[in-house]
Amino acid sequence: MFSNILIYFVLVLLVMFAGVALSRDIKQIRAVAVTGSVILIAMSVYLLVDFLHLRHAGVDDEMLFYGSWSWFAAGNFHINLTVGVDGVSVAMILLSSIIVFAGSFASWTIEQPKAFFLWLILLSVGVFGFFISLDLFTMFMFYEVALIPMYLLIGVWGSGNKNYSAMKLTLMLMGGSAFLMLGLIGIYYHSAPEGQPLTWNLLEIARNGSISHGWQTFLFPMTFVGFGVLGAMFPFHTWSPDGHASAPTAVSMLHAGVLMKLGGYGCFRVAMYLMPQAAQELAWIFLILTGISVVYGAFSACVQTDLKYINAYSSVSHCGLVLFALLMLNTTAMTGAVMQMLSHGLMTALFFALIGMIYGRTHTRDIRQMGGLMKIMPYLAVCYVIAGMASLGLPGLSGFVAEMTIFVGSFQQGMLDFIHGAGSLRLVFTIIACCSIVITAVYILRVVGKLLFGPVQDKHHLELTDATWWERIATASLIICVAAIGCFPNFFEHLLRDTFSPETFHAIISNF
Repeated sequence: MFSNILIYFVLVLLVMFAGVALSRDIKQIRAVAVTGSVILIAMSVYLLVDFLHLRHAGVDDEMLFYGSWSWFAAGNFHINLTVGVDGVSVAMILLSSIIVFAGSFASWTIEQPKAFFLWLILLSVGVFGFFISLDLFTMFMFYEVALIPMYLLIGVWGSGNKNYSAMKLTLMLMGGSAFLMLGLIGIYYHSAPEGQPLTWNLLEIARNGSISHGWQTFLFPMTFVGFGVLGAMFPFHTWSPDGHASAPTAVSMLHAGVLMKLGGYGCFRVAMYLMPQAAQELAWIFLILTGISVVYGAFSACVQTDLKYINAYSSVSHCGLVLFALLMLNTTAMTGAVMQMLSHGLMTALFFALIGMIYGRTHTRDIRQMGGLMKIMPYLAVCYVIAGMASLGLPGLSGFVAEMTIFVGSFQQGMLDFIHGAGSLRLVFTIIACCSIVITAVYILRVVGKLLFGPVQDKHHLELTDATWWERIATASLIICVAAIGCFPNFFEHLLRDTFSPETFHAIISNF
């Protein structure tokens, strides 16, 4: 029925779901999870190569691999399963497949594995479906499918105050979804000129340009806040530290590594793309909020003693930087925003994987109760140092490339505003955001020094073992990708180039 490769990402996950459901023991469950995740990576690489080949051959369609099938045509709804990808979508699909692969190995010894992997795969269905969708209704449906399993994954397999964390996360994200739903319905009812049929198709809405300036001003905050809640935008970020701290390892990896990227992707793909006038006029409000997220998250990480809380507040800072860069509305900063989504997704997944492995051995996440782990478990310790260096922006790793691209683009836009008399808000907040680099170095170096060096705090830690083979596969795959982005940034810039060119992103870029 379907010949579009994009549909097969969802179908493979559904086959994985059925395979896990029919599995009779842990070995079969592991085999299904690993086999399925390897197939997803292979498909993602094929999609990437084919996408670049088509672009190189001169195919300049805004979305490649486009396909649309009628799903629900009763009344005036005209809901379709519409799919297509550009460079940003391809990058997010590749990121998702890598983290699903690493998460499968990180969950090698999880309790109640069948139920856990069923919910984890369902979450993955929502993630992949969201990134390939071009129909707003279908996109929202997959968005909710990705959120709902989080409650059970944290509430059943989590640790600490897991019931409170699961409830808080679910209620806050569903509150954001309520704003988002209202915004999408408003967009739908203004998706076409009067007398023409309404549509949920994102490309058609952009081409119609029928959302008036007044309605853009009303609907843009709803959609941006709706997606921004998932992107941990201040002051709607408080679910993130508690949720990450209580979630099991693979869920933290997938949640921070991929699920939070749905927020930034949605802000870019829906709010800013469909309502460019409002994005330009109201950007200053959200620049203030995202600028606070960047600095507040970094400062909060400095005073934490729990490893997961440290990484969770670090995620608030780094995801705030994604939204901050998108709101600069220039090609350089927005390219940096997508590279930051890739970089943060990989390095935060690596962080949470390592934290879970260390906690599984020491049974504590309090850095005051640990020390000298470099001598006890050198492989995991070195991996933690690499993740930390990527987070603070060491050249040669992904964090440096992403953050430098963001700050160059932000300074560029800030100086243009200042020279043309448009105010200095962007310039001031760019300078403030740059300070987060120093703050990040403070908490990263503090944790590395306390955790890995110095005297051993507990004599029982001397009996601990280093990483197993499945843990080495999970961590090594993520480290290779972090280094690949840092060493070959031009490849990823080339992937994103067409997305942010005036020809294909004219709705925003041509306004400048």
